[in-house]
Amino acid sequence: MLRGEPGVGKTSLLDAALEAALEAASGCRVLRTSGFESELPGAFAGLYGLCQPMLDGLDHLPPPQRDALQSAFGLAAGEPPNVFLIGLAVLGLLSDFGSAGPIVCVVDDAQWLDAESTQVVAFVARRLHAESLALFISIREPPSPTPSLACPSSASQACPTPTRADFCPR
Repeated sequence: MLRGEPGVGKTSLLDAALEAALEAASGCRVLRTSGFESELPGAFAGLYGLCQPMLDGLDHLPPPQRDALQSAFGLAAGEPPNVFLIGLAVLGLLSDFGSAGPIVCVVDDAQWLDAESTQVVAFVARRLHAESLALFISIREPPSPTPSLACPSSASQACPTPTRADFCPR
């Protein structure tokens, strides 16, 4: 987890870490996403960016996980997605994708990930011990205030932004 103020070089450090990982492990594959302030209202937008290269593996998932992920990404109609099932589905995709070699996942500007993507990335991060996977996350601290336009709450309430605790609880 790289934390720092805007402009201190977090993305450059992520790029250097990624380059080192690619040099160290042959056959290493990269999954990368970035949070964007404009996508905060879009549930699972950041997660879709991370998972898009693995979507060919959807057929290998158990039906409830596959259906939840397809619904979350707008690939099929269905019930409102269950974050737990989506977390399990992403773990399944990562396991399948990782069977061909190690994976490096990069999440840049995590403070701008939508809440649902943050929950799933945190869920996956807590379970990395079972996979051949490295996860690099950059987050701006102190967190910038989230515009009220991006949050459906009332104007008197602050909209939460992801913090280190969302990804790495102590």
